[in-house]
Amino acid sequence: MHDVAIIGLGPTGVTLATLLAQQGLRVLAIDREAGIYPLPRAVHFDGECMRVFQSLGIADALQFQIRPSPGMKFIDSEGRLLIDWSRELEVGPMGWYPSYRCHQPWLEQTLRAKLAEQPSADIRLKHELLDCTEATDGVELRIKDVASGAVLQEKARYVVGSDGARSFIRGLIGAELEDLQQSEQWIVVDVVLNRERPDLGDYSIQHCDPSRPGTYVRGVGMRRRWELMLMPSDDPASITQPESVWKLLSKWVTPEEATLERPALYTFRAVVARGWRKGRLLIAGDAAHLTPPFMGQGMCAGIRDASNLAWKLAAVIRGEASEDLLNTYESEREPHAREFVSTAVRLGQVIQTTSPDVLRQRDQEFAQTQFFSTPQPALGPGAHAGGALGGRLIPQAVCADGSRTDDEIAYAYSLFVSPGAIDAAQSIVKNVMPIVVAAEPVLANWMEKSGIVAALVRPDRYVAGAVASASDLGQLIQSHGLQTPVTV
Repeated sequence: MHDVAIIGLGPTGVTLATLLAQQGLRVLAIDREAGIYPLPRAVHFDGECMRVFQSLGIADALQFQIRPSPGMKFIDSEGRLLIDWSRELEVGPMGWYPSYRCHQPWLEQTLRAKLAEQPSADIRLKHELLDCTEATDGVELRIKDVASGAVLQEKARYVVGSDGARSFIRGLIGAELEDLQQSEQWIVVDVVLNRERPDLGDYSIQHCDPSRPGTYVRGVGMRRRWELMLMPSDDPASITQPESVWKLLSKWVTPEEATLERPALYTFRAVVARGWRKGRLLIAGDAAHLTPPFMGQGMCAGIRDASNLAWKLAAVIRGEASEDLLNTYESEREPHAREFVSTAVRLGQVIQTTSPDVLRQRDQEFAQTQFFSTPQPALGPGAHAGGALGGRLIPQAVCADGSRTDDEIAYAYSLFVSPGAIDAAQSIVKNVMPIVVAAEPVLANWMEKSGIVAALVRPDRYVAGAVASASDLGQLIQSHGLQTPVTV
């Protein structure tokens, strides 16, 4: 009996599998492919995702393969600035830079290597899920070994489908898909420069040009990406041919300056599933939501799913919480993910419009430079107290020695307290969870501004609840069902 079976080992699935295995759960990790897809796909993640990778223990390894991003600019067909969405090139509230460029195959290799270190993880590549049937105490799985053709029987207490946009597990759940009305076909072209081209710039550029809306992305190393919307006169059957691709890129780069790595057609969609759980079956990542790439948040949403779900599954399986806790996964994550999808759709409308009337209205609206900040929504209702702080991320401080406050607590519940409340916290909490004294300025200022002396923080770094008086600490702990020691 496995505790959890993960179907699909993209970034979401492997992150979830590793978080579970690091808590000692028996994880069956299945992927039908023999290895990692070698070509570029996702090229961005944010500071919150880096914080999750820190929890996994891969942040140091990633530092050599990622690049902080200065953000993006939206320009019209005349080169005039419509929107300036710059990011600070310094450490932010997450304890990391706000935005990073990455090469997905490298990221996945690092993630897979960390999963392979976990003794309780059973990794099955070239294995395909044929069917699963829910039983009283778990789920019966029929799995095909693609190499040999053998059909195997396995069992798990829970099954999570991180199996992509055409999710098999989502179909078994019967989740409905809500289409947020974003469906345009684009060609995505990745190249590797033969020499440096500083003139292309470090910012991502959204070309809001009605003759051919497009995006330029500065990747890591010598990698660059252009995404260009298909127009009515384009032939999808021939536009991915090298001669057609180089013609599209001719204003920026030539075949003598770069090597074509991948041209691919994509239909950018905005979809949110309704029904992320049915009994012992759950979905995460692209199986639960799809977002257009205009914010670079597609992979980020899946990483957030994994961080939210892992501690809840572990608590239920260990008998520390009832199965009702799993219902808070969708109630918290769905509105949070929807906010990012909806914002990406709104930005897509700015970029993709070709109607003269809409263009005039757009250019009037953005006559003054606009600044779009990354949405920072609270989680939906669930395993937190709500209010001003509940369901929101606690900041992370970088200490003088270079360590970060999350390093003190791993992926576990913790109590952050002001220096004046430490004695009360130690007498009440004892061995229930780690106590972190909020002495670093980032945390001390956050607590003072919030008017609190203590914050109960969940393993995913979201605040469960907070109190303004040390005398309320006991009630805070007990109200979240943490009367017994939490496994760390």
